[in-house]
Amino acid sequence: MHGPSGPGMRLRAAPAAVPTPASIWASEADTGQVEVRDMGRRTGGRKGKRERKAAGSGRLSKAPEVPADGQSSAAADRGIQVHRTGNASVNGDNSIAVSGALTVVQPPPEPLRWPQVVGNPPTTASAFQERPEVRKHIDTARDRHATVVLSQVLSGGGGVGKSQLAAKLFWEALAEGTELLVWVNAAYPGQVVAEYAQAAQRVRADGADGEDAEADARAFVNWLVRDECRWLVVLDDVTDPAMLAAWWPPASMKGLGRVLATTRRRDDVLRGGGREVVEIGSYTPAEAGAYLKSRLERAGAAHLRDESETELTAALGLLPLALSHAAAYMINENVACGRYLRLFTDRRLLLDDVLPQSADSEGYGRQVAAALLLSLDAVRAADPSGLAVPMLHLLAHLDPAGHPGELWQSAAVLRYLRARREPRRRLLRPRTSPEQTYAVLRLFHLYGLIDDDSDTSNPSTGNRRVVRLHALTARAARETVRARDLSAIVRAAAEGLAELWPEVDQTDPDLAVVLRANTSALAECAEETVWAEEEARLLMWRAGTSLLDAGAYITAISYWEGLVEQAERRLGPGHREALLTRSNLASSYAQVGRTKDAIALQKRGVADCERELGTRHRITFIARANLGNSYLQAGRISEAIALLEQVAADRRRYLGSRHRDFENTLVNLAPGYLRVGRADEAIRLLEPINARRGRADDPNTLTVRYMLAQAYLFCERTDEAIPLMEQVVADRERQLGTDHPETLAGRTSLGSCYVGSDLSREAIALLEPNVRDCVRILGPEHPTSLETRAHLAGAYRKAGRRAEAVAVLEQVVADRQRLLQAANPETVQMACMLRQWKREQRSRRH
Repeated sequence: MHGPSGPGMRLRAAPAAVPTPASIWASEADTGQVEVRDMGRRTGGRKGKRERKAAGSGRLSKAPEVPADGQSSAAADRGIQVHRTGNASVNGDNSIAVSGALTVVQPPPEPLRWPQVVGNPPTTASAFQERPEVRKHIDTARDRHATVVLSQVLSGGGGVGKSQLAAKLFWEALAEGTELLVWVNAAYPGQVVAEYAQAAQRVRADGADGEDAEADARAFVNWLVRDECRWLVVLDDVTDPAMLAAWWPPASMKGLGRVLATTRRRDDVLRGGGREVVEIGSYTPAEAGAYLKSRLERAGAAHLRDESETELTAALGLLPLALSHAAAYMINENVACGRYLRLFTDRRLLLDDVLPQSADSEGYGRQVAAALLLSLDAVRAADPSGLAVPMLHLLAHLDPAGHPGELWQSAAVLRYLRARREPRRRLLRPRTSPEQTYAVLRLFHLYGLIDDDSDTSNPSTGNRRVVRLHALTARAARETVRARDLSAIVRAAAEGLAELWPEVDQTDPDLAVVLRANTSALAECAEETVWAEEEARLLMWRAGTSLLDAGAYITAISYWEGLVEQAERRLGPGHREALLTRSNLASSYAQVGRTKDAIALQKRGVADCERELGTRHRITFIARANLGNSYLQAGRISEAIALLEQVAADRRRYLGSRHRDFENTLVNLAPGYLRVGRADEAIRLLEPINARRGRADDPNTLTVRYMLAQAYLFCERTDEAIPLMEQVVADRERQLGTDHPETLAGRTSLGSCYVGSDLSREAIALLEPNVRDCVRILGPEHPTSLETRAHLAGAYRKAGRRAEAVAVLEQVVADRQRLLQAANPETVQMACMLRQWKREQRSRRH
C-alpha cells in the first residue's frame, strides 16, 4: 500500500520506507528534511530533545513550527507531522514516500527501575567456603580504599577461587541493595568496552546513543563519576592492567561506588590510583577439608569420606579448582577418598584423566591443567630469550615449597638452558646469563606462575626458598615434557643442586635442609631417570650423608634403608654404590645405638667390598673403619684397636700421612687407646693433627679437639682439658645448634671434666638439663643418653647426694645390660662401681 504524499511528488527508484513512526527513511535527493523528536521529558540523566540522523538522509535540522493546518488526521494520530514539499519516490508495499520535514512524537520512556544487573557473573559455588581471613583483608582494604584488586599470592596462578570469591561479593552487594552491578570479563579490552557500552544504555548515560561502542563506554565511565546511585563494577580476569588503564572505573567521589577486580598479574600499576591488592591463595587445610566434607554430604555421598580425606586435600594442593573437579569425579564415579588418592598419585595418569573436563560442575570453563598453565603463553610472548619453557620444565622437578634463587646461576643450569635454545647448532647458540634467567623468573612471578621472593637488586641473597611453584602447576608442566628431554632436565637439576651444597653442611644448615628437600622432590617425580643418571644418584647419596651430618639419625636410617633396597635392586648388590649405601646405613644404625645391627651389616659389607672392589679401594677402607668404630661403641675394644690400626697403616701407605682419611682414622683410634689406659699415645696422635688444623673450626677439626680434651682429662690434665672442651662446646653450639647430637655429646664430656675437677655444682647444672635434652632428642636408650646419665650419677656422688647417685647409676646399668649385654666391658665396670656405691651406702647407715 502506498501512503499519502505531498503535491509535486515524483516516483523514483530509491524507496524511503517507514516501518514504524520512530524510523524514517528518506532519499539523498530529497529536498526536504527529516526530524525524529522525542516530545516527552526523559529520565535517568538525559534532558531536552533527542535528535537522530535518520539512516540515508542528507542532513538534520530543527523542525519548523507545526502549522495549524495541512496535517492529515491519520498522520496526527501516528504522531507524524509533515512540512514543506519536495520530490520523493517510493516503491514496494507498506512504504511511504515523504517530501518535507517530519516530526515524530514518541511516548516518554519508562522510568529506570533499580537494581540493574549487567553481565553474567557465575553463581555461588557449591559448598562455598567463606574464607574469613581473606574476607577480613578485603573488608579492611575496602574501608581504606574505594577500589580493591584481588590477586593470588601463591604460585600456580589459576584455580585459587578469585572469581568465585568475587561472585560471592557481587551477589551479596545485590542483596544489600546496591542499585547497579556490572560484571565484566576483563580478559580483553574489547570485552570491557562492550560490557560498558551495554551498561551505558541500561543507565541511559548522557552521550550514549548506541552507535559507537567506545563512545558509549566512555559515557558510562563518566556516568560513574557522578555517583548517582550505589554501584559495583567487577573486572574479572584482568590480563593486561596497562591496556585496561583507560577503562578502569574512577574512584568513587561520594563513596557510593566500588570496583572489584581479579587478576593473576602482580604489576605495580595495580597498586596505584587508590587501589589496594589483597593477595588470595589456596584454601587453608581446614577450609579444604570443610569444602570436601560439605560437597560430598550435600550430594548424598558422605560414604565416600574416609581416613585419606586430609591426605587427599593436601595432594590436591588445597587448590579450590582441583578440589571442585575431584569432588565431582568422586561423586559421579562413586569413588572414595582413598581410592581417588591412589588414582591421583598414579604417575601413569595425567591430570586431565583424574581431573577431567566432565567434572567441571561449577562452570569454571577450563580443564585444570590448562587453567594452571594459562599464563605461560603470555610469558613466552614477553620473553625474548626463549628460556621460559625449559626453565618451567626444570622448575617443575624441584620442591614446590621452594628452592634457592642461586640455582639459576649455577654452571650446570646455564649449560642446560643454553642447550635448549635456538638455533639447533650448538656453536651458534647464544650463551645464557644469570641476568636472563632472573628476568624470566620475574616474568613468571609477574604473570602468577610462580612466587619469586628474590631481592630485586641482588638475586643472590641469603634467602633459601625464594622460588616456589604450586605442586599442581608443577605436575601440569611436567606432563608437557617430552620423554627425550627428561634426562637433560634431571642432570641439570642434580648438578645444579650439588654445586650449591656446602662442603660442610654445618656452615649453612638452612641451605642443607632446602637442598635435601629438593633432592627428594627430584627423586620422587622422576624416579626412573634419577636412578639412570649417575649425577642424580650421587646427589641422593649427598642428601643421605647430610642427614647424618645434621644428626637426624632416625630419619637417616629410613632414608638409607630405602636407598639400599633401591640400589641393590637397580644396580646390583655388588655395585660400588650399593656397597657404599649399605655402609652408610650401618653408620646410621651405630649412631642410634643399634650396634648389633650395625656390626652385622658392616661385617657383611667389608667382605663384599674386599671381594668386589679389592682391599685398597677407598670404599673398602671406609667400610673397615666404620666397623672398627662400631666395635668401639660395642665395647669390643681390642678388636676395634686392631682393626683401626690396620686401616691407619694401609691408608698411610697408600694415601700418605697428611691425607685427611688417614688423620681421621687416627682420631677414631684415640678413644680406643683411652679406654685401655693408653692416653699418652692418644695425645701423641692428636696434638700434631690439631696443630696442623690451626684455627679451623669445621666439624672434623672440632672432633679432633674434642678427643684431645678427652685425652687430657684421662691424664688428669684438667687445666688443659676444661678450657679446650668449653671452646669445643661453644663452637658446636654456634655451628651445629644446641640440639645437635654432637653438641649434646660435647656437653656431656664437659660435665665429665667438671666432675673430674671436683666442680660438682657446675657439673650438675650442666648435666641435668643435658640429660633431659638427650632423652628428648636422641631417646633414653641412645649411647649418649646413657653416658650422660652415668656422669650425672658421678656428679651427684661428688656433691654428697649419694642416694640419688645410686638410683641413677642403677637404672643406667640395667639399661646397658639390657641393650649392650651384661658382658660389655664398660657395663661390667659400671656394675662393679654400682655395687661399691651400694656397699658404701649400707655402711653409712650402720
